[in-house]
Amino acid sequence: MKIAIVILNWNGKKLLQQFLPSVIQHSQGADIYVADNASTDDSIAFVKTNYPNIKLIQNQSNGGYAKGYNDALKHVKADVYCLLNSDIEVTANWLTPIINTLKTEANTSIIQPKILDYKNKAYFEYAGAAGGFIDKYGYPYCRGRIFNSIEKDQGQYNDTTEIFWATGACLFIRSNVYQELNGLDEYFFAHMEEIDLCWRAKNFGYTIKYVGQSTIYHVGGATLKATHPKKTFLNFRNSLITLTKNANGFVFGKIFMRLILDGVAAIKFLLELKPLHTLAILKAHFSYYAQLTRVLKQRKAIKTKIKYYSTTSIVYQYFVCKNTEYSSL
Repeated sequence: MKIAIVILNWNGKKLLQQFLPSVIQHSQGADIYVADNASTDDSIAFVKTNYPNIKLIQNQSNGGYAKGYNDALKHVKADVYCLLNSDIEVTANWLTPIINTLKTEANTSIIQPKILDYKNKAYFEYAGAAGGFIDKYGYPYCRGRIFNSIEKDQGQYNDTTEIFWATGACLFIRSNVYQELNGLDEYFFAHMEEIDLCWRAKNFGYTIKYVGQSTIYHVGGATLKATHPKKTFLNFRNSLITLTKNANGFVFGKIFMRLILDGVAAIKFLLELKPLHTLAILKAHFSYYAQLTRVLKQRKAIKTKIKYYSTTSIVYQYFVCKNTEYSSL
């Protein structure tokens, strides 16, 4: 089984200096690529000079995560792609349990490892933790992380289990499935695109798994900080698009409820004296409505839509019931 580890880079020389050595050290047998999104720093020169054996792909523009990977993967020949963030430290034998799972489970097409916080290694990391799920209204959450509540790693998620979505911070996907799904939705630019990809894979009948015997450490927010209003905009807009494209049942009822819940979030930001985030949510909704005709065409093209949620409202569970850990849902 040929594995290609593809690291998307944009002006990330410092991250490559820090984290590329661990990927090289612990990824024997895999091909390693750096896909550069038209960086203006000297990332390319750094890779060429210090790691001449690494395959370098130079994209013509910075199309974000989605277009960046779609463009780069056209140049990669492998059975399995690993989409790996540039701010990740991998560990010894991290590939072995994932490869074994893919070899023995033909329908398992997407996998993520255990993701811990590089800055606080005893705890899970926000982006993906121990595998993702989604509620009826399109709000994502993880085993190990619900909203801003992060669990300590005490071995509770050392299992291998089916999940709903795998994080784009470290996502393994069979190349033929990636092609069948036509890759990532480039309109997203960044954030939620991996959830959309996984949801489409689920609707196509594929299995997604978390493999807890593989561990990596993720810095998180190295490209766009969690406190940045643009991140709020992308998360809210792309969540609405993902829900509309992929959800089963009467989707407009869910969108109406999202209008109410997102409005509450906007007010909460305002009360916290974060007006730029309130404005970002408003912009996200207007941007979504402007794209609604296109998104509904995408929805129509997806013939089968599965029931996708095990929790009706993670917002209710978290803020009203005070359930801050996955095991309490």
